[in-house]
Amino acid sequence: MRVVLQRVRSSQVTVAGEVVGAIGRGLNLLVGIAETDTEAELDWMAKKCLELRLFPGETGDRFDRSVQEIGGELLVISQFTLYGDCRKGRRPSFDRAAAPAMAEQRYEQFVAKLRHSGLKVETGRFGAMMQVMIENDGPVTMVLERG
Repeated sequence: MRVVLQRVRSSQVTVAGEVVGAIGRGLNLLVGIAETDTEAELDWMAKKCLELRLFPGETGDRFDRSVQEIGGELLVISQFTLYGDCRKGRRPSFDRAAAPAMAEQRYEQFVAKLRHSGLKVETGRFGAMMQVMIENDGPVTMVLERG
């Protein structure tokens, strides 16, 4: 599982001209699911996304509080292209990405784990062509992968 995590002031996702998910201050998560991902990876990644200290605290330290601690919001977008392998040729290979049915199931499980936190969690539409607007804050962008 790979997640590109961005600290945002706001973010929204549009499908066919309709806003299907929008958040204020919090995290935008672009999520790629691998064919080898298990429940353990989903648990680890959800916990990491919720607890990673990426927001400033009262003392001015830029990385002092987590999205949970600030009561932030999450926008979670499925993105199989995070598993694009561009080392050979001119067209990416997506061999390591999970098949759509499995990826959708794991993605929904991941979203459910995040919602269990009690924070506002919005999503895109799995498999749809989406336009994502991100007002990156900092900018702060991290690439998360277990292992």
